[in-house]
Amino acid sequence: MESGEENGEDNGRRCCLAREAELEMRWIQGFTNRNVGFVNNKTICYPCGNYILFVDIETKKTTVLKCKNGHVGAFAVNGNSQVVAFSDQKLNPVIYIYTFPGLVKQSEIQGEAQLDYSLLAFSYMGPYLATYSSVPEFALSIWDWQENILLCSKSQPGVKVTSMSFNPMNWHQLCLSNENSLTVWNIERNDQEHHLMSKPVRLPAEDGSPMCEQDVFFSHPGIQDLYYGPVLPISAIAGLARDEAETFRPKDDIQPSVHPTVHCWTATSDLYMGCEEGHFLAINAETLKASLLYYKPAQDATEQRRTKFRSFPRLCDDSLKKEEDKRRTQKPVLLAMAYHKDGLYAAGSDGIVHFYQIKGTHYQMDDSFDVSEPITSLVFSPDYNTLLVETDKGSVYVYQPSQNEEVIKLLDACNDHFLSADFLTPGNKYCVSVAISGEVHVWLLEDGTFISKLCLNTQATAMVCCPSSYSVAVGTKVGHVYFIDVTKAETPRVVHRVLLSDLPVHHLQYDQSGQYLITGAAEGHIFILDARPSKLFQVLGYLVLSSEVLGLSAIYDVESELVEVMALLCPPDIKRARLEIFCLPTAITIDNDECIDERGMLKNSVIQKHQYDLDYPLSSAVRQKDDTVYGYCNHAPFICKYHLAKKKTWKDVSVTLSEKKIPSNQFAPGFLHLSPNSQLLASVAKDGVLFIHDAITLETVAQEHCHSYQGQGIGSLSFSLDGQFILVNGVDDGTLVCLKWNRTGGDEMKEATDYWRRILAVLNNSIYNENNVLKSMAEWNIATESLLESSLEKESQEVLQKKPSVEVTDEDSYHNLNIFSTDEMTWLNQKVQKAIKEEIKKFADKRKELKKGIKKLRKTIQEMMYENEQVPDIERLDQQEFNLDIEEQERLQAESEQEVARVRKEIEMENLAKCYLRDIIKKECWDSMSIKGHAIKCFHAAYKVTNYPMKERSKEELEALERVLQLKKIESADLKIRKEIVEIQAQAIPSKEEGEKVEEEAVTDESTSNSLIGSLSAQFGGDTSILYHQMDLHTREEKINQIILLQDIIYKVKTAFNKEFDTVARQKEQEIARVKERNLRIQEIVEQLELQEEVWEPALTDDEIPERALTVEDSEIKVEKYLTPQQRAKAEMMAKIEMERRLAALNSARQRALYDMMGGVLEIKKEDILKIEIPPPPFVSKPDTLWNEEEKKVFKEYEKKVKELNEEREKYRKTLETELKKLQTSIQETTQTFDDTVSKLFERKVKSEMVIYQEELKINNLLYSLLLDEELSTREAGLNHVLDKKRKEKLSTAGAVQIARAQVDAYRETYDNLAAEDKILERGFKKEFSDISAHHIDHLFKLYKRRPRLREEKMRFQLDLTIQFLLKQGQVELESAAELIPDYTDAILLHKSVIEELNCTIWAQGEKKIASMVESKDFSKGIFQLEWEHKKMKMLMEDLNQRARDIQNLHVSRDRQLFLRILNYDSRITHQVSVMEQTLGVMDKLHKKKVKNRQKVFKDLEKRISLKEQANYKLSQELQEMLVSVSERRHIFEAADTQLVSEKAAKEHYQDIVQRRQLVDLAKEQAQEISVLQAEVERLRMRTFPALFEMEY
Repeated sequence: MESGEENGEDNGRRCCLAREAELEMRWIQGFTNRNVGFVNNKTICYPCGNYILFVDIETKKTTVLKCKNGHVGAFAVNGNSQVVAFSDQKLNPVIYIYTFPGLVKQSEIQGEAQLDYSLLAFSYMGPYLATYSSVPEFALSIWDWQENILLCSKSQPGVKVTSMSFNPMNWHQLCLSNENSLTVWNIERNDQEHHLMSKPVRLPAEDGSPMCEQDVFFSHPGIQDLYYGPVLPISAIAGLARDEAETFRPKDDIQPSVHPTVHCWTATSDLYMGCEEGHFLAINAETLKASLLYYKPAQDATEQRRTKFRSFPRLCDDSLKKEEDKRRTQKPVLLAMAYHKDGLYAAGSDGIVHFYQIKGTHYQMDDSFDVSEPITSLVFSPDYNTLLVETDKGSVYVYQPSQNEEVIKLLDACNDHFLSADFLTPGNKYCVSVAISGEVHVWLLEDGTFISKLCLNTQATAMVCCPSSYSVAVGTKVGHVYFIDVTKAETPRVVHRVLLSDLPVHHLQYDQSGQYLITGAAEGHIFILDARPSKLFQVLGYLVLSSEVLGLSAIYDVESELVEVMALLCPPDIKRARLEIFCLPTAITIDNDECIDERGMLKNSVIQKHQYDLDYPLSSAVRQKDDTVYGYCNHAPFICKYHLAKKKTWKDVSVTLSEKKIPSNQFAPGFLHLSPNSQLLASVAKDGVLFIHDAITLETVAQEHCHSYQGQGIGSLSFSLDGQFILVNGVDDGTLVCLKWNRTGGDEMKEATDYWRRILAVLNNSIYNENNVLKSMAEWNIATESLLESSLEKESQEVLQKKPSVEVTDEDSYHNLNIFSTDEMTWLNQKVQKAIKEEIKKFADKRKELKKGIKKLRKTIQEMMYENEQVPDIERLDQQEFNLDIEEQERLQAESEQEVARVRKEIEMENLAKCYLRDIIKKECWDSMSIKGHAIKCFHAAYKVTNYPMKERSKEELEALERVLQLKKIESADLKIRKEIVEIQAQAIPSKEEGEKVEEEAVTDESTSNSLIGSLSAQFGGDTSILYHQMDLHTREEKINQIILLQDIIYKVKTAFNKEFDTVARQKEQEIARVKERNLRIQEIVEQLELQEEVWEPALTDDEIPERALTVEDSEIKVEKYLTPQQRAKAEMMAKIEMERRLAALNSARQRALYDMMGGVLEIKKEDILKIEIPPPPFVSKPDTLWNEEEKKVFKEYEKKVKELNEEREKYRKTLETELKKLQTSIQETTQTFDDTVSKLFERKVKSEMVIYQEELKINNLLYSLLLDEELSTREAGLNHVLDKKRKEKLSTAGAVQIARAQVDAYRETYDNLAAEDKILERGFKKEFSDISAHHIDHLFKLYKRRPRLREEKMRFQLDLTIQFLLKQGQVELESAAELIPDYTDAILLHKSVIEELNCTIWAQGEKKIASMVESKDFSKGIFQLEWEHKKMKMLMEDLNQRARDIQNLHVSRDRQLFLRILNYDSRITHQVSVMEQTLGVMDKLHKKKVKNRQKVFKDLEKRISLKEQANYKLSQELQEMLVSVSERRHIFEAADTQLVSEKAAKEHYQDIVQRRQLVDLAKEQAQEISVLQAEVERLRMRTFPALFEMEY
């Protein structure tokens, strides 16, 4: 019970704290490179996240204005009125206007914008504000912000605007520009009505040349085509008839114009404009004509004035000088302009502020100063003494042109958004922030003063401050961790850098003692570093977790000096959060080698890792010392509370359930952060709201909307060690906010302060020692980092020198070369290299033995392979049999097979794509053709004739043709019948001469008809009798029908020619067949005659047989054909069968005998006999003197046979030659005859083409006439649309004119009254001058009457005299004094006495006015005093009257009667109070008793609830079964005939409902009667009460 009471008191105290705690904004830093302006002469302001900052340029004092609804949207400032305007970013945004320096809300404008405002602009004169909304309205609105009145508004959908400004000399003019256009808007006013009228500026082309734009809708060309009809606008040709027709232009006719970047108004209401192309333009606001300004260098070589920025480094490098000179000589792109009385200041991409002096179309340019950064904005103060310069990076400079002082940097640039911020130990003086670009800033915690900056020149990913020293650790994307010394806050420096791995660093976390730095990298890597500078930030080891690390949390136990680290994971396989906790004992710093393995990984026995699986996926988790874990749910905005039980084994996979879960009212995902004393829990998310919860009850203690959802919420959060301050920075809004607690109670503050003092007492000694070491450390540079690399290189060389006799394998060379492969080796790779070197050193002898064995084995295998090469093929082994590494062979074979499969798949897919393309082309160009296209070539000439490829006419085309033919037949029959009815046929038969005349006329009519028809298609297969006469084609339907008929004629002409073509094609095939037959005989003769002639073989080409292109012959394939396993098996089987067949043929005895006896033939031909040579007698080799008679006789017979054989041969040769000539002549004649046929076909083709072109020309003419009809209709519709628009505009204008006339009529009465008053003044004119003579009065009266009718031009001519003066040189001072002849056109000549008299009169009138004002002031003061006394007396009178009425109406209650009747009223009251206190005590006891009883009842109810839940679960199961039975019964019911029963039941149910409704109505009526009676009773009862009446005064 005591502990419960203590907890109750603690909870009560925390509830009180929740009511009393409050966070206040201490200071804000950040600049998001947006609009900066002067709110007065000495103060600038700019938006920053959810705030607007006001900075005094002299004292640097900052004032903050917060936007209550989140992120600041559009922003504008008016230095003349000292007001700022900004919009919030929400649905239906509101524009707020505040005054400075009071920061009082002047106005709140609720416009019609639904999503956001893109631009705001104040007028220089008058209380006017221009707003431009974004999607979907894109509306320009003009407001009177003082009266909160919308003057006018106009929308231009889809037009984005990047810049908007008022004319300083005329608030009725605005200029709006974007990347492509510039528009001047005029605000036209009629009494209280305002209207916006836009006038776009005609910009020149990109090269600066003017563009000639004409009205393409109403302009007409000067030349009209009499043949093709009227020349219509392009919009009509394009078929446009509505609003787009007026602005349509072809893409080729559109010439790109310049792209505006900045504009500026001048004192003459003109505009200057810069553009992306580098041109400088001047725009006349009246004519809206843009002219190019040209640079004209000054004639005198005066030195250009330039102000050097005080902190700019001097360029000492030649390359930097060259770059600077190049940047200055290039034509700058102007991005900012500011007009001054002396000239124009402009700047842009070159970073130089230029001063322009413009005269006519030329300007002279001087350089004012250089900031070496692209300048985006130039703004003058209201007094035009100070120029504000804003750069692209975010720096702000101040420059005073009149004093020509040095440029002062007001705000420093930050290249990127803030990444993180933390408090520098001890947490009450300085804080440190880091940007994503690697810029580290040091700030004064008290007021946010900027102290110093350090650029790391790398992308940062995490930052944290060390508790045990004044050092800061920064993690980068490339895996580096920088350690920065901040012992001197003004000069921070990098003292150490370590490259842990190639993975980016995501998390950095120090333990509370500042002994360890836990670094979380990608892919689940965690590195442990010694955080103390005295240990040189040694890397102690690393470990790898199961998945990506989402967060780290460390707890330090002071007694055991043990650090426990908790890592949050979310493995994708379980889709839940997982916590992995490991310990960091002191042993890892004392004996590090025993705690890690050879590769630097921490041993599991040392870190004692535990794992917990949670029930929800979390985005953040923090842990307290009592094993309580708070987690932020990833998918739903909930904060869960867990208690981690001790696990006995690592493999315990039970899921830890949350003890408590509360909604966070934030946009998930978010992250949590515990205060140093673990009493407060902070939660942040993308909505930008900071919630502070009590760590025990999880109740919200405080909240602060310091960032916004538009800026992606809060990026990081940090508590100060004393608990007084909180640092938060946004993700994308570039804002760093410092918050401070503002509490009325001091218990929590005292507890946080005590914890801070205890921690400092523990860390003070360590902080002092480590800071001394930190100060003594040298500043880090690349040279110090290279020492390790040089040592590694030296060690590697020593290793190589010690082992010269050992052969270096590829693996050794890889490891040795890997040492020098990179400029900086990661710590992880160093450990790996070190482990490899130790392994090499440890197993060096073993390696030597293995190498010797490998050499011996290789020699043996080489000998075996040599022996294998010497044995016969049947005994020889394959090379694979000598491969000892079977696994490697199989791996390489598998890889090669995979590569082959991949390449084969790619080729197959490529072939499939080509096949698909082939099929599409074949389907469209070949299969769809009913008549395929091919050609016929001559045998000897170069003629080639092609046919007409023709598609099969579709069903729709045939139906349309049939419909037109039927219609034509009907029209012909109708025309024939009408001729028979109307015409009178001649009865007499014409004579012979008349018959001849008729025949001549028929011939003449035929030629005439061909001329009228316009083609010769009737001679080439076309039927022209069905065509309409060309002079009768007037309607659209007739033209369309004529086109269909002409297309049919073309089809018939082509068909007729194709028939002739097919006949000739068949003839060529026959001729080729005949030639081939004759060529067989010619070839035999040539062989017999042994001639070296080639036989001409005619053949059909690919053009004549186009089907060849669709098939691929084997001879066309130049590569080896790929066969599938099935095809290969089939080919092998066919080859085997062929081989067996040939072997069987060779083994035939009959075939062998035939070849042996007769050379393989059964008949000997004549030409073969002639080839036989007669063998000479065998004795020919002997001398003829040795021959005998018999031999001589035999020799004579031999000579006779030889002579006869030669004669026979010669006779046969001549026969063959004659036959050969006949065959060749025959072939030549037949082929030449065919060539003549092809020539005739070619002529026929030319004439057919002529006929087809004639018909196509008709079709084109008809199509053009149809198209012209459509264009004329479109043009007519467009003109009608414009006419309707003009009529509507006329109606609206007529309405406006009527309104204006009504206003004129209303004003005419006022004018008449004024005229009447004028007449009255004229009548009393003489009375005013009664003391003057009548002559003078008449003259003055005439002049007075003529005063409105004086002509100004005449008076100016009469009074503007030419006078010659002699003046000394230098006596007259004019602005144009530099010219030879001064210009006195604007001068006025006055006498000196006139000016003196006028001054005296002004002085006297001024004194009179001051006296009258003083008198009026005193009189008014007296009036105010009397009015005040009158009001006072009137209020006293009303007070007394009210008191009298209160006394009369005072109700004398029982208490008042007791007070008046009883003397000792106070003692009675005291007695009653004591009795009530006793009663209250008794009731309190009863209440506690009832509470206990209720608690018991509550517990019983919980038990019952659990029982009911179990019962409900059982009932749900029974319910499912019952649902099944109900559905079955429903089916039975539907199947049965129960319609009558259901209708009866429905009627009864309806009667019950009607009866119940009647009863309800009756009860309502009775209740109303009762209420009436009760009111009557109350009225009668009140009549018995006494009434007191008011007294009238």
